[in-house]
Amino acid sequence: MCGIVGIVGKSNVNQALYDALTVLQHRGQDAAGIVTCHEGRLFLRKDNGLVRDVFQQRHMQRLIGHMGIGHVRYPTAGSSSSAEAQPFYVNSPYGITLAHNGNLTNVDQLSREIYESDLRHVNTSSDSEVLLNVFAHELAVRGKLQPTEEDVFAAVSGVHRRCRGGYAVVAMITGYGIVGFRDPNAIRPIVFGQRQTDEGVEYMIASESVALDVLGFSLIRDLAPGEAVYITEHGKLFTRQCADSPKYSPCIFEHVYLARSDSFMDGVSIYKARLRMGEKLAEKILRERAEHDIDVIIPIPDTSRTAALELANHLGVKFREGFVKNRYIGRTFIMPGQAARKKSVRQKLNAIDLEFRGKNVMLVDDSIVRGTTCKQIIQMAREAGAKKVYFCSAAPAVRYPNVYGIDMPTAHELIAHGRSTEEVAELIGADWLVYQELSDLIDAVGGGKVKIDNFDCAVFDGKYVTGDIDEAYLERIEKARNDASKARSTAVSAIIDLYNN
Repeated sequence: MCGIVGIVGKSNVNQALYDALTVLQHRGQDAAGIVTCHEGRLFLRKDNGLVRDVFQQRHMQRLIGHMGIGHVRYPTAGSSSSAEAQPFYVNSPYGITLAHNGNLTNVDQLSREIYESDLRHVNTSSDSEVLLNVFAHELAVRGKLQPTEEDVFAAVSGVHRRCRGGYAVVAMITGYGIVGFRDPNAIRPIVFGQRQTDEGVEYMIASESVALDVLGFSLIRDLAPGEAVYITEHGKLFTRQCADSPKYSPCIFEHVYLARSDSFMDGVSIYKARLRMGEKLAEKILRERAEHDIDVIIPIPDTSRTAALELANHLGVKFREGFVKNRYIGRTFIMPGQAARKKSVRQKLNAIDLEFRGKNVMLVDDSIVRGTTCKQIIQMAREAGAKKVYFCSAAPAVRYPNVYGIDMPTAHELIAHGRSTEEVAELIGADWLVYQELSDLIDAVGGGKVKIDNFDCAVFDGKYVTGDIDEAYLERIEKARNDASKARSTAVSAIIDLYNN
């Protein structure tokens, strides 16, 4: 998961891009980047780190221009080197920069095609750079000195024909405009909106609607599966369906964990979906243990708070905040490397003993992935004096790798893979473990205005919506993307960066 943004404005957009990226910071803390365009020239700043650390005043002053794109990244593949920070750039045709959220599942094939047929060179291990070169080639073959919206949409159609996987993209064509597009299954989210200024209408494309809200843009809508939006540098907006067989299959894990609760995705309020998750959990608990002995419901901040509150309401049990969160520690789930995740949990949370001592506590989290965080939190609850510690997950058991841009790459790292609920409960140290039913999760999320054909639930049921994932593919990504390989790549990259600097 990454965050993307693009703005076509009537004055300098550097501050607006910066503000949007800070709102999307929850989608990636590994790196950040902004590129702007002014009078046919590009101005780029990107590096590892949080938005507030990557962009200083001197950088912002150089990012001039009334259109630009931005990106916040966390690594799903490759290393954490600054070489992987986005946006990426190619000079032909026109000069194109691109930022991408997602993952291409046929990246090896595309890399060969780019080199052997398109005669292009890819300089990093990032599939985002591969996608950029595919888009650039498809635009170049149109052979136009000045591209029109027809050329841009034809290029996006070419991307859809060649690329498989989940992807949401913003790209800037130097001197011409910004294009955003979404994969034909709509796995990764992307929205666009507008705001009226004294100088005229400005447009914005972003991963989540909350970025538009904070900057005063009105949401127009989500991009449909396979659809593209093109905004010229003069502020003309065009949209086009660019895929042959689009089908709505958005990632359901966005609603569980990834998105901010004040966002809307595909017509669904993330906040209301999480309320409904709490209702469904309460119904399951009452079915299984109508005579439960839960004294208090305590959320693990922050994502699970909404579901936990509604769970407590429906059970008629006290809701209490039992953990204090250090706001200066990043999201544990998206930290690169298991060692960093383990170290951060105790730094991030501290228990309030009064809420635990002598009580049967039900802890609520949005999901259980590796089990690293919840195991330590359960131990913290016991140390704070809890009699019994129950654990409730607002999501079903995560049993399968994600291949569309979420850092769940290897089955052996997933605590529920090949294990029963009781076995997982024993491993994490819970007296009782409750998982959400997948059918209940789908019901909780599927209440929006947009007709959604089905959700990408692959991490729960192993059914990959793109239809191109087999055991051989999963074995390859396990070798390439497990934490040990990532740690080795990061160490080598750190040495190279140190030498270059």
